[in-house]
Amino acid sequence: MPLASFARLILLAAIWGASFLFLRIGVPVFGPGKLIVLRVGIAAIFLLGVAHFLKKRLPWRGNLRRFFIMGALNSGLPFMLYAFAAQKLNASLLSIVNATAPIFGALVAAIWLRTPLTRTALTGLAISFAGVTLIVGTSAGTHGDGWWLAICAALGAPLCYAFATSYSRRHAMDISAFDQSHGSMWAATIAVLPLALFSPLRQAPGLHDWLSVLALAVVCTGWAFMIFFRLVDEIGPARTLTVTFLIPVSALVLGGLFLGERPGPGEFAGMALIFLGLVAVDGRLLAPLRRRAVAATPPAR
Repeated sequence: MPLASFARLILLAAIWGASFLFLRIGVPVFGPGKLIVLRVGIAAIFLLGVAHFLKKRLPWRGNLRRFFIMGALNSGLPFMLYAFAAQKLNASLLSIVNATAPIFGALVAAIWLRTPLTRTALTGLAISFAGVTLIVGTSAGTHGDGWWLAICAALGAPLCYAFATSYSRRHAMDISAFDQSHGSMWAATIAVLPLALFSPLRQAPGLHDWLSVLALAVVCTGWAFMIFFRLVDEIGPARTLTVTFLIPVSALVLGGLFLGERPGPGEFAGMALIFLGLVAVDGRLLAPLRRRAVAATPPAR
């Protein structure tokens, strides 16, 4: 992997890890509804500015329905679920749950797109779900009553990402990655706007609260999508997938530094199981080891 691409991968992991930190800061002030409308709305305006700079017109005609479906599945609904869960769960715990996205992606693709699952992949799914179960049963990153509902909401977000990925592969391959991101962000803004109208502010926001919202929208959403799609073009989707391993690390560090969060041993053990399962599910990550094993095997006599 080129050094510049590796640096972008680390940067993307840090940015997306920070998004859970900004959620934990913004939700108690703005509430889930208003915070997510601000997140996707400001991100849409940012991407509009980028599109204007690049002289790219958004292809609305004939794609409106697809933009709304992708906006709901890839932005509006999962962002809202994470914002709801952030009322009860730590940033580090949210980021660990987010790491299940490729696992759900493999499962949804197998059912919807009929992508075959190998025995190793099925074993990986079982290991990963065991890791989720361990986290839910032992987590120290919950607050107050109703934490189990927050866990379900947090698990619903990566499930949405899985459906969004399969939908994009099946119905939106003719739309460029940037246009998918730009169009779906506007669609997500329109879809979640009613929630903002009926969601009162929790308290008067200060300057640091507004700065957190801007960082969440511009950096963690608009800019992050641009980095992500550039990495997909540079190193391919398989290597870009490794960002999933790094996001919880950055979220753990940032949560500990700025929010005083201290994950328990169960969360670390569960995270290790999820990552082990992810390696098994994505056989491409094991391919180099298999090739070495085959090369080291002496020929039959």
